[in-house]
Amino acid sequence: MEENTVQNLQEKIERYKQLLFDTGREGIDKVIIALEKLGFFKAPASAHRHLNYEGGLLVHSLNVYDMAMSLRGAVLQVRPEMEQKLSIESITIAALLHDVCKSDIYVQKEKFRKDANDRWEKYIGYDVDYSRFPVGHGEKSVIMLLQLGLKLKKDEVLAIRWHMSAWELAQQSADAKGNISAANNNFPLVSLIQSADQFATFMLETE
Repeated sequence: MEENTVQNLQEKIERYKQLLFDTGREGIDKVIIALEKLGFFKAPASAHRHLNYEGGLLVHSLNVYDMAMSLRGAVLQVRPEMEQKLSIESITIAALLHDVCKSDIYVQKEKFRKDANDRWEKYIGYDVDYSRFPVGHGEKSVIMLLQLGLKLKKDEVLAIRWHMSAWELAQQSADAKGNISAANNNFPLVSLIQSADQFATFMLETE
């Protein structure tokens, strides 16, 4: 990476860590240490689509946080009584940690693509390997965080578990569909994180 890119990435890492530390949540220091060891701060956000470059997962997580905070402000202008149900602490935890499941799934691989002159060229891209802990997506993030000793509130668990909204439901059971519906109906943080993730992915991170 170029020096200015490295510096920019380091600034984002420091911001990410500080936002988590500012929650004062018990166990957050262990989570940050674990994410460093797992490669979270160098991982892409995807293998083929949005932010598929080193540090992309970090950028995506911060984008989701920023979008969630913006949405919170908009909601509270209309529904100020929702303030306690959309606490800054819980938004920070859910938004910044929703995709920790991706920390260890990406592997670098030599690939081919067409250059500006329509010629094939080699480049280093990414593939995914789910074999380390094949338990799912949102649920994997929740399990990892709990295993690290982070104390999560109920709405934070649900927001992280269901942050993909209904994208995962096509092949799931009626129970799963009932669960996501109940989560959205009873815990506003769930819908907020879902929306922030969608806005970040499809409005901020795609051309």
